[in-house]
Amino acid sequence: MLQLSKKVEYGLIALRHMAMKPNGNVVTTKELANEYDLPYELLAKIMQKLVKGGVVRSLQGVKGGYTLAQKPSELKVASIIRIIEDSKPMVAECYTDGPDGCYLFYNCTIRRPLGKLQRNLNVLFDRMTVQEII
Repeated sequence: MLQLSKKVEYGLIALRHMAMKPNGNVVTTKELANEYDLPYELLAKIMQKLVKGGVVRSLQGVKGGYTLAQKPSELKVASIIRIIEDSKPMVAECYTDGPDGCYLFYNCTIRRPLGKLQRNLNVLFDRMTVQEII
């Protein structure tokens, strides 16, 4: 079963929160961590990755924090997952590691059906935007 990591879930929660705010409103990591009971240190690292990936903008100073760098309708969930995890969500390890990751790779009877599922999943995440999770 595909399962998004906690890091991805926390990142999407933060992005959804920002997307629901009026344009330009700044949110802090502390605000997000407190409101959703998320681990502050982990969320701070996720937010840094989102800044580096161009998804959010960091504002310094007393009234600093984060804002979205793009419209929610332009932020693809697949891009966010790749930024946070450095990879795509995978259905099966054989699509991550290839023959080196599974001794059954060449004899596996479910690899092709899982491949079809993986392609469909990739299309879904490539099309889905943050706007759709608001």
